[in-house]
Amino acid sequence: MKCNASKISEGNTKRSLSCDDECARLERNRKLALALNIDPAAHQDDHVPYSAETLRMFRESSKWAQAQEREFRVFAADEAEKRLRFKPMPSHQRAFLRSVADDFGLDSESMDPEPHRHVAVFKTPRFVMAPMKTLAECVRIRQNAEAAAANAIEEQRRLRSNNEAYNAFLLTHPRFGLTVEEIRSDLSTQLEATPGLAFDISFLPSEEIVIKGKPASASTSISPSSIEAAVKAMKTAIASIISAKRLASSCQLCTLDSSLNILRRELDMSGNTDGWSRVAAKAAAPRSAPQQLGVGEKSVYTVLGSRLKEAKKKKEEREKAKVDEPVIDDWEEEARREEEQSLEVKDQDTSLGNQLASNGDLSGVSASTGKIN
Repeated sequence: MKCNASKISEGNTKRSLSCDDECARLERNRKLALALNIDPAAHQDDHVPYSAETLRMFRESSKWAQAQEREFRVFAADEAEKRLRFKPMPSHQRAFLRSVADDFGLDSESMDPEPHRHVAVFKTPRFVMAPMKTLAECVRIRQNAEAAAANAIEEQRRLRSNNEAYNAFLLTHPRFGLTVEEIRSDLSTQLEATPGLAFDISFLPSEEIVIKGKPASASTSISPSSIEAAVKAMKTAIASIISAKRLASSCQLCTLDSSLNILRRELDMSGNTDGWSRVAAKAAAPRSAPQQLGVGEKSVYTVLGSRLKEAKKKKEEREKAKVDEPVIDDWEEEARREEEQSLEVKDQDTSLGNQLASNGDLSGVSASTGKIN
């Protein structure tokens, strides 16, 4: 824009453009982001500010949903508007409106009975601003992410099922403080046994160690199948040294690319060689045929069961006796009555003893107490 300045006029050098609605909206969003400590750049990547349910309903009717989204954005940008009322519509469309309102940070409510039921949207203090990304953009981002995930899964499946030749050893859970020099010193005899073949020792980010075979020089040509045959022949000796000197917990063959990415490892192709199947195989109890009992012989479980049944029956009888026993209001009167009953029994025994003594039959009576023996 030319300034149109001259000797007698300053032109447009000191004139500024007036801020329109779009400028005011951007400035308001900038201040809100600064106040809420929101990084606008973080919302311009693959972040999706909408729920999965909103995106699903948008895909079902994208053209109609885009028109409703425009209504939401116009309402969100107008500070004077506090309520937005939509026309009556079916329940699945009302569900989409309420889901979008929740993603925008707006409150929503369904009003009036059918067939006039509609959705009203309100601005509340929790509303800040409309999402920067549209629903269509987020659907594309989600589709790209799903496609990338599917490709990654397919690539992993392909890498696991390929038959690339082994070219390295993989040491898992190495000893703490183990160095490359120690490994090379301990395995020098085996690593130098194959002419024309050299080995590089490297530590992986996963704290595993790889010993990769390669041609000893640039002029040496060794096929992948030859390297695989060499490492297979060396594995038994190397694994025994690693176990004896406790360099690592295990040694297995693997396939590495030029960036030391593990494309294939030996245990991936060996089936159920680890995990619970292996534990169960070692710790399973031996099976034995059931023993036949002799005639009239009871199993120990039968004896225990009968004893438990008798004990349970006695316990139930005691509890029933406690329930049937009447509650005594005056315990002192009850104690006096029991004492009188015991005295009456004693008097009866004494009179019976005297009667037997008068008849001359003292064989069943104690001379000292008068009681019947």
